[in-house]
Amino acid sequence: MKDSEMQVFLSPQEDDEIDLLGIFNYLKVRWKFIFLMTVLGAVLGVLVSMWSRNVYASDILLQVDSYGNHQGRALGEMGALMDVFSPAEAEMELIQSRAIMAQVVKAQHLRFGADPISKADRFMRKEGRLDVDSLRFPYEAYEADLYPMARILDSLHYEITDNEGTKILEGAVGEIAVAQYAGDTVAVHISAILGDTNQVFILYEMPEQAAISMLQGSISVAERGKLSGVFEVSMAHRYPDKLVAILNDIGNTYVRRNVEMRSEEARKALAFLNEQLPSVRAALDSAEKRLTDFRHENSTIDTRGETQAHFQKDLTLEERLLELEQKKQEALRLFKAEHPSVRTIELQQQKLRKEIAQQNKSAKALPKIQQEVIRLQEEVEVNSGLYTGLLNKIQELSVVQAGEVGNVRIVDYASHPLKPIKPRRKMILLGFIFGSFVFACVLLLVRRMLNSGVTSNSEVEQATNIGVYGNIPLLSGRIHNDVNNPYVMKNVNSSLSEAIRALKTALEFSLDDGNKKILLVTGLTESVGKSFVSTNLAFALSAKKKILLIDLDLRRGHLLSRHEGICDVLMNKATLDSSIHHVTENFDVLSTGLKVNNPAVMLESDAFKELLEQIKMNYDLIVLDTPPVMQCSDVLILERYIDYMLCVLKHNTHNMESIKNFISTVDRGLEVPIPKAFVFNKCESSKHYGYYYGYNYSKKKK
Repeated sequence: MKDSEMQVFLSPQEDDEIDLLGIFNYLKVRWKFIFLMTVLGAVLGVLVSMWSRNVYASDILLQVDSYGNHQGRALGEMGALMDVFSPAEAEMELIQSRAIMAQVVKAQHLRFGADPISKADRFMRKEGRLDVDSLRFPYEAYEADLYPMARILDSLHYEITDNEGTKILEGAVGEIAVAQYAGDTVAVHISAILGDTNQVFILYEMPEQAAISMLQGSISVAERGKLSGVFEVSMAHRYPDKLVAILNDIGNTYVRRNVEMRSEEARKALAFLNEQLPSVRAALDSAEKRLTDFRHENSTIDTRGETQAHFQKDLTLEERLLELEQKKQEALRLFKAEHPSVRTIELQQQKLRKEIAQQNKSAKALPKIQQEVIRLQEEVEVNSGLYTGLLNKIQELSVVQAGEVGNVRIVDYASHPLKPIKPRRKMILLGFIFGSFVFACVLLLVRRMLNSGVTSNSEVEQATNIGVYGNIPLLSGRIHNDVNNPYVMKNVNSSLSEAIRALKTALEFSLDDGNKKILLVTGLTESVGKSFVSTNLAFALSAKKKILLIDLDLRRGHLLSRHEGICDVLMNKATLDSSIHHVTENFDVLSTGLKVNNPAVMLESDAFKELLEQIKMNYDLIVLDTPPVMQCSDVLILERYIDYMLCVLKHNTHNMESIKNFISTVDRGLEVPIPKAFVFNKCESSKHYGYYYGYNYSKKKK
């Protein structure tokens, strides 16, 4: 980007400040575009807010019993000390599992639905509702691009058709309607109708996995507080009653599933103990028989009193060993064999086996018969204790299985929301208004920055050695160029009139020689404001001189419409005096008159040259309003007659290359270049454009 372009928004490099005033004035001039974009944004905001459906939100609160953690139970007291994570973390993942979601999808019939098709009803927020509990539509019909549609007949009846209008069946609310269609059976069950008569809905059925994924994506699960064990399940839905039903069903299903999982653990433990019970009973019977037979053979007496302590210790060790085995089996269901919790239990078992071996070693010091009696009695006592312990454990687990309550409970059920959370229609409207306003401003500024046009007077003067005599500001709104009532005549105190007067003063110094009587005003391209500048400049010069403004844009001249002009004079269809239009005492206008097919021939004629000589005798200065140089060759023909050329440049439109091409074009056939000057037109007000006015010309002086 050129330095001249950056000057629009940036201050000189010594302070490197953004020219906020220049930006503001640039946007101010284009307020109509910004206003139009803002209005369009407001209309779009209204449409979007009306199109958006109401969305309601609610939540359900659950609590997890931290003492119910399985890992903690498996590790015992050590596990309780190591259980530092939130118990709700695992439950928050489980509640979103497919196992839970599948049951909710089935219970709430989330695979089926009905969407209203009327766009007008949606804009007016009068959409109806159908609750579809089941739908069966032939697959072959879907392949043929046919799908079911429902139309409300009244509050209790409906009609099913396909999208081509073929009637399939009529049904009633709460009943399954069945009919034959497309060589198969159509079955529909609608449980509720809310809507006006003749409202139409598209019925749909989605795969179970898609419904589960949609439900998983619509709920949000978060813990309340840190390590609190309390978590919240929230959800948003179009219908508040359906929202509450889904959330409460999620909570109830999860609690029931949690109880079933805990009961399943008790059932597995009970099955393991029942498998061990027959073998323990058989071992007890065998031990009692061997003890009885040995006593009869050796006539021994009961040594219970002497060996009670020995038996009791053995029994205690065996019971502890059995308990550790049960804990090991429970831990193996949760962890692998190399897990630290399993290894800890195995180490405890090894320690107990060493104590049992030591106890057996001490019993060998007794006499052989007494040792055998002690051994047999010990075997009976141990097996009896094991058998009794197993029976007690089985009874405990049976009670647990029957009365398991789980480690999760519902604290708060979902409540019916009073008002929707979305859409926030006022915020949508304000957002679109503000967004469109900002978008319009940014669009204008980006367009401005991407424009490669010249804006600096000094840049033009340094590149061409031709002076820039003025900067005419851009005024808001469309200004009509009226030669009968020029702008500078009716707006004496405006900034534009002041700029025209400054241009007039600069030209008067250049035209001070009395022999310079023809001033040509042209532009590089069309729509630069050339005719506006020539009209108001001619009127300003008429304050001290007698001025004639001639419209020589013979193709598109429009200074005076439906009036005799220079073409009529050259074609001898009118006189010069009758063709000149008198605006003021010193300001006259000569229009183009009749349109001609070849203006160049007329401008090269001797008649035109003689007419100019005649006019020069009656006026102090003649201002020629000509076509653009880069689009017509008329200026090159008129160069032989003129004394001075003023080229109008539209601010920030022409690049330096096109300006240099203009100079080389007009000077190409001349031995001595014609004196020239430039003037910038339609300038945005900024201190960097070289004309910044510090006065408010719109207010009349008192």
